[in-house]
Amino acid sequence: MAIKLYGSLLSTATNRVRAVLAEKDIEYEFITIDMATGEHKKPEFLSRNPFGQVPAFEDGDLKMFESRAITQYIAHAYPNKGNDLIFEDPKKMAIVAVWMEVESQKYEPIASKLVWELLLIPMYGKTPDEAIVKEYEAKMEELLVVYESRLSESKYLGGDCFTLVDLHHLPTLKCLMGTRVKKLFDARPKVSAWAAEIQSRPAWIKAITA
Repeated sequence: MAIKLYGSLLSTATNRVRAVLAEKDIEYEFITIDMATGEHKKPEFLSRNPFGQVPAFEDGDLKMFESRAITQYIAHAYPNKGNDLIFEDPKKMAIVAVWMEVESQKYEPIASKLVWELLLIPMYGKTPDEAIVKEYEAKMEELLVVYESRLSESKYLGGDCFTLVDLHHLPTLKCLMGTRVKKLFDARPKVSAWAAEIQSRPAWIKAITA
């Protein structure tokens, strides 16, 4: 099989790529990287991702890392497969690009910090830092005010169709919905409806249960 994805099922970045492969209905080989034993820091894996982070991706002779770069490659390289995730119209695509920057630069740092404090730290038997949690809850609340306004203008963040920008939110969004942060999303009708809809997409369900 030409396409290979190296990663961990516990990795939100890996699941971002799994989501786009499911949306595009592309078959691939998944190679599990055992991060608990440090496999991601060993020379063989470092040859695929020099930063020692998952995922790594191969499509024939093309080797890539960084999940968002991978999703964009797949969406552009396989336009006739599965569901459309990008626009041909450059102006429409420019709007998607803006909100992809919002996701990576504004949403992700807040969401990943909350996932760390509320989900991962307890897994290690430690207690979350309540001051940090409250600080980042406040930041998320401010961001969701902007999201609510945007989603009052269009059904999805990038426009009236589901695109890469919505998909990019899914892995951390799934994690946050299992924490107290869910109430911040539920408090905003447009955000709540958007979050529920994108999480119910068949491709996403397939990606996280496969």
